[in-house]
Amino acid sequence: MDLLTHNLIAFAAAFAAGAINAVAGGGSLVSFPTLVWLGLPSITANATNTVAVWPGSVGSMWGYRRELKTTERRMFALVVPSLVGGIAGALLLRLTPDAIFDRLVPILVLFATVLFMAQEPVQRMFNRATPEHHGARWLAGGMLFQLLVGVYGGYFGAGIGILMLAALSIMGHDDIHQMNGLKNLMATFINGIAALYFIWMRMVSWPDAVVMAAGAIIGGVGGAGIARRLGQKTVRRIVVAIGLAMAAALMLRR
Repeated sequence: MDLLTHNLIAFAAAFAAGAINAVAGGGSLVSFPTLVWLGLPSITANATNTVAVWPGSVGSMWGYRRELKTTERRMFALVVPSLVGGIAGALLLRLTPDAIFDRLVPILVLFATVLFMAQEPVQRMFNRATPEHHGARWLAGGMLFQLLVGVYGGYFGAGIGILMLAALSIMGHDDIHQMNGLKNLMATFINGIAALYFIWMRMVSWPDAVVMAAGAIIGGVGGAGIARRLGQKTVRRIVVAIGLAMAAALMLRR
């Protein structure tokens, strides 16, 4: 495959991921497997994808700034386990042999796709729920769970949103917009600290990262309109189909 074709495919995948993330989330289920398909080693593809899509996480967090202003101050303590878990997951990825991660990739993609499929019914459950806010014990439990989410996010990343929404629901939150704001805030820190580590350890393919970052930003701004016209249900079905197809293709690739 020539360089121009390679870059066009990487850009298109990131553009689609940016548009999908703006409307439904789950864009990494398109961008990460595409990098593997283009021939990048799976660990390099994972690190590159984390760096490339991080600007979109910042944008999503900014979009919920009003909701974050009304959030209980104590909930921002969840940033600490997000950072600790994110760097721990990144370190774990660095220590994982390529052959083992290659075997894990199809399972991780399939797991993330299943989480994505569960997102709508879980959010409907949140919208119906009217729990009372719990005390310090529930916050401590939430911080422990967020640490585990951070490790998974730093290691792989796709699907962390639904895990965080579930944790926030258990902790007593019922405002889905505020929950999304907190989720995006924590994802920004998890992916940000992991991205910094990947850059420091020179695990990133910069030609691909630059092309994909541009595609993700443009997709988030311009492609979101296309995705909205398709409708969230259609976009979600497309993401699930791509995720399942990519998981199957990666299994066969072994």
